[in-house]
Amino acid sequence: MSKSHMTVALPPHSDGVNVCLAELLQYKNQAVRWLPPAHSIWSRLNGLHQSRHKGRGMNFSEVRPYQAGDDIRAIDWRVTARTGKTHTKLFTEEREQPVMLLIDISGSMQFGSQLMLKSVQAAHFASLLSWLAVSEQDRIGAVIYNGISVTECKPTARQQGPLHIINKLIEAQNNALSHLGEPQPVNFADALKRLHYLCSKGSEIVIISDFNQLSLNDKRRLTQLRQHNRIQFVQVHDPLEQGQTQFRGYEHVADKEQSAWLNFSSKKTRDSLSQQYQQHQSFVAEMAKSLAIPLHYLSAAEPLLQQLRTRGIK
Repeated sequence: MSKSHMTVALPPHSDGVNVCLAELLQYKNQAVRWLPPAHSIWSRLNGLHQSRHKGRGMNFSEVRPYQAGDDIRAIDWRVTARTGKTHTKLFTEEREQPVMLLIDISGSMQFGSQLMLKSVQAAHFASLLSWLAVSEQDRIGAVIYNGISVTECKPTARQQGPLHIINKLIEAQNNALSHLGEPQPVNFADALKRLHYLCSKGSEIVIISDFNQLSLNDKRRLTQLRQHNRIQFVQVHDPLEQGQTQFRGYEHVADKEQSAWLNFSSKKTRDSLSQQYQQHQSFVAEMAKSLAIPLHYLSAAEPLLQQLRTRGIK
C-alpha cells in the first residue's frame, strides 16, 4: 500500500486496511434501501436480479385442462394433441435462488493509495450484496480467494449466510495481511474452479476483483459457468493505478506482487501507469464482452454507499 493522502472520510469502524465485524455489519441496515423497486442496486447492475414475474425464475408445476382466462402462451400442445382437449401448463414462482460471490482479496487487491485497500472495498460490497440477497429471500454463498487459500461458503438462507461470509472474509483478510510479500500458492484459476464446483445451475454470480490474474486460459471455465448461470463482473480499481494522483515527488509504491520507487513529478511515470491500466482494462473488457458478461467498476478511493448514491456502479 502506498502512503495515504486521504481526502474522503472512511466508512464507520473502518481503518481502510483491516476488516472488522462492525464495519461489515453496517450494511445489514443499508440493504433495505437498495431493494427493488426503489433505488435497486440490482437494476444499477443491469438487471442481475431480474423480475420473477416475467417468466424467468419459474418452475414447472403441472398440466391441467384449459380454463377461461388462462394465458394461451402456456398451452401444452403435446398434451392437447394427445388428449384432444386443450391443456395448459402451470408454473410456480421460484422463491429461493442461490447468489454466489467470488471475492478476490489476493495480492494485487491489497493495494490502495487514497482511502482504503481494494480488498477492503471488495469486502464492503460483498457484505452489502449478501444482505441484499437474504432480504430478497435468496440463499447466499461465496468463494473467498486471498492468494494463500480458497475458502468456500455454501449457499445459506437468512442471516446465517451473510454472517458466515463476513466472518470468513475477516479471517481471509487478516491472513492475507500477515503473509504480505510471500509467494501466493493459489491463483485465480483455482478460485474459479472451486466456484464452478460449488455453484448449482441457475445461480446468480458476482465476481468482485481487479482481474489482474484473469487470463485467456480462464475463458473456458467462465464459458462453462455462463452456460447455466447469470454472471456479473465488478472490477475494483484505485486511482493511482491509472496514474491519477495529486502527489508530486518520489513515493515507494507496493502491493504483494511488486514494489518500486516512482517519481510522480514525472508526467512520463503517470502516463506509463495510465497506459498499463488501459491495456489491462481493454483485456478485461474484451473478455467480458466475448462472454456477454456485464462489467462494472468500483473505486477504492470513495466509500461504497457514497458511490451508489451519487452515480451508481459504472
